Amino acid sequence: MSIAENKKAFFDYFIEERYEAGLVLEGWEVKAIRAGRAQLKEGYVVLQKGASFLIGAHISALPEASTHVTVDPVRTRKLLLREEEIRKLVGKVEQRGYTLVPLNLHYKGGLIKLDIGLAKGKKQHDKRDADRARDEKREAQQAMKKLVK
Repeated sequence: MSIAENKKAFFDYFIEERYEAGLVLEGWEVKAIRAGRAQLKEGYVVLQKGASFLIGAHISALPEASTHVTVDPVRTRKLLLREEEIRKLVGKVEQRGYTLVPLNLHYKGGLIKLDIGLAKGKKQHDKRDADRARDEKREAQQAMKKLVK
């Protein structure tokens, strides 16, 4: 079940590979995420010192759940990936010019997981081509609907 999606990532990047990572969260963050108060739109993933971190994702606190804690809604959160996955990602990000973007925050077996996309940036003409293809597909579906009726 999806909690938050980063639809802008699919508009701005070609997603080539997907990885699933766990998150190191505090208690108030888990409560806020379960209440649907998370945004991934401005977030990105960084690889540093053999670990991966989610930066810029916004999780706003619930007023009743976090009265005793000082809250930083955009704090850096550590991601839990296997060492072999991190090594593979480091090679691709540093050598081939890829970037890592958060795609989807979801539940899996009662835990909160994050889908990460290994992405290549789109140019403006690529975005226009994608829009054009989407419009053509929509028009074809509408024409088929009219023929069926």
